[in-house]
Amino acid sequence: MLLENKKILIMGIRNKWSIAYGIAKSAYENGAELIFTYMGEENKEKIDELTKEFKNSKSYVLNAASEDDEVKKVLTKIKEENGKIDGIVHAIAHANTEDLHNDFIYTSKEGFSHANDVSAYSFVLISRTANELDMLNENASLVTLTYHGSTKVLEGYNVMGVAKAALEASVRYLAYNLGRATLRVNAISAGPIKTLSAKGIKDFSSILTVVEEKSPLHRNVTTTQVGNVATFLLSNMSDAITGQVIYADSGYSIMGV
Repeated sequence: MLLENKKILIMGIRNKWSIAYGIAKSAYENGAELIFTYMGEENKEKIDELTKEFKNSKSYVLNAASEDDEVKKVLTKIKEENGKIDGIVHAIAHANTEDLHNDFIYTSKEGFSHANDVSAYSFVLISRTANELDMLNENASLVTLTYHGSTKVLEGYNVMGVAKAALEASVRYLAYNLGRATLRVNAISAGPIKTLSAKGIKDFSSILTVVEEKSPLHRNVTTTQVGNVATFLLSNMSDAITGQVIYADSGYSIMGV
C-alpha cells in the first residue's frame, strides 16, 4: 500500500461528495492514518459520522484557515496529539456568492481579498506554520486543489479563478522554499465535479457536458480518480515531483477548442 504507516492531514472535508472525501478514501485504502480539520463546531456530529469509516481517525475544528493564530493553535494541538505527520491536503476555498454570480469586473475589494485569503493565503500560512512547528516528517508531501479556471476564462468562476492562479503560483514558490527541508508541494487541477462548492458556479451542468464532449477520454472525472492522484502525490512514488500542477481532468485542458 502506497501510504502504509503514513499520517495524512486532510483539511477542509465537508461531505461524501467532496474531493477531500475522495482523497481521504483513497489514502485510507492505501494504508494512511487520517487526521481531519473541518469548519464549524456545529458540524462535529456530521463530520464524526462522515469519518467514522476511517478507523482511528481524528477530527479538529479550524474555523479560520487564513488567520495566523487560529492555524497555529490547531496545528500545535494536532502535533501534540498525533506526533509528526507525513502529508497535508489543503482542500479549503471560498468566494462570496455575489462575486461568482456577477461579472468579474464588479468584484468588491472585500470579495477579492476574501477569496484570495481563504483560497490561496491559507495554504501558504498552513505550510509555513507546519514547517515552523516541525510537524512534518522528512520527505513529507503537501497537496492543494486548483482548477482550470486559473488559466482560462470560465464564466461564473470569476474571482475564484484569480485566487486559484495565486494558489498555483504559491505552490511553485513554496516548493522552492520548502525543498531545502526535503518537503514537496504540488497541486491537483481536477476536472469539474458535482460538489457543494460547484453549485455556486452558474450553469455548472453545461461545463460537465462540454468536458464529456471535448475531452480526449470523453468523460468527466470522479472524486475517486482525483483521490488516487492525490495518493500518488502523497506517496514516495512521486518523490521527484514538486512545484507542479497535475491535471486530473480526462485531458480536457490540452484541447484548443
